[in-house]
Amino acid sequence: MTVIADVALLAAGIAALWFGARWLVDGASRLATSVGISPLVVGLTVVAFGTSAPEVTVSVTAALEGQGDVSVANVVGSNVFNLGVILGIVAVIAPFRVTNALLRRDALAMIGTTLVGAVVLSDRHASRLEGAVLLALLGCYLGAIGLAIRRADGSDIATDGLVAVPSGGADGATVSVGREGVRLLAGLALVVAGGRALVGSATAIALSLGISPWLVGATVVAAGTSLPELVTSVVAARRGDMGIAAGNVIGSNVFNILGVLGVAAVVRPMTVDPAVQRSLAWLVVVTAIGTALLATARRVTRREGVALVAIGLGYWLASALGLG
Repeated sequence: MTVIADVALLAAGIAALWFGARWLVDGASRLATSVGISPLVVGLTVVAFGTSAPEVTVSVTAALEGQGDVSVANVVGSNVFNLGVILGIVAVIAPFRVTNALLRRDALAMIGTTLVGAVVLSDRHASRLEGAVLLALLGCYLGAIGLAIRRADGSDIATDGLVAVPSGGADGATVSVGREGVRLLAGLALVVAGGRALVGSATAIALSLGISPWLVGATVVAAGTSLPELVTSVVAARRGDMGIAAGNVIGSNVFNILGVLGVAAVVRPMTVDPAVQRSLAWLVVVTAIGTALLATARRVTRREGVALVAIGLGYWLASALGLG
């Protein structure tokens, strides 16, 4: 494929991501309202797992092809990008308050899974048994969310989401569950297809320039597979759907470690580049900072959002210089 064709495919992928994200956010938020489930729960599950589909596709494909560096670097780099750049941009667009549910269950789950992932990869190897353990932990997390939904009544669920500081959102109109379900699925399909097209073209361009597989996975592929999360969270934040915007980031990070890394390791055990140690250190630090910002005053401000973006971009620069 020529460079021109790769660039055209990249542009098509970006367009598909944008329109797909709009439909995905619209469908998910309206369905959540219609059935009494909080936008936060929808963001943590349906939207987060849906926008992580490119990570699953890329990491599993890379593992099957013996490209363990690309597979693992994609997971680690995506999580740094999600927490640094994406959550930071969300806070810049619409500073938000943090609920107890997000802190006690989901932020703690995120930092816990990050530490588990660091332990699994500490020897630069991910075995099938470790992959199976990660998938079992993902099942436990989903079970905890399910129990929380079952225990809560309608009013509790309604307040489980996040609130934009400037205030946002509207409600009210009658929702067609069938139509919104089709909109959500169509948006998800576009997001997945767009992410795959973008990653394929961006990776081809990068590798043609002689960049190492780990660096490609940690930067180009990671950012590419995180674009669905970026576009979806930005669209949701601009519309005041803060539960979907923030829940998408946190849920995606949990799913990337437990689900994506878990499936990739079960499919084919991987041994990776020594650079994984530095990248994991970055991820643990970024996760700790992000969790601390969520816990501080139960609010993420624009200034804190800018700091998160700077940290995320710092990881890219450090990776390019061989420091991350």
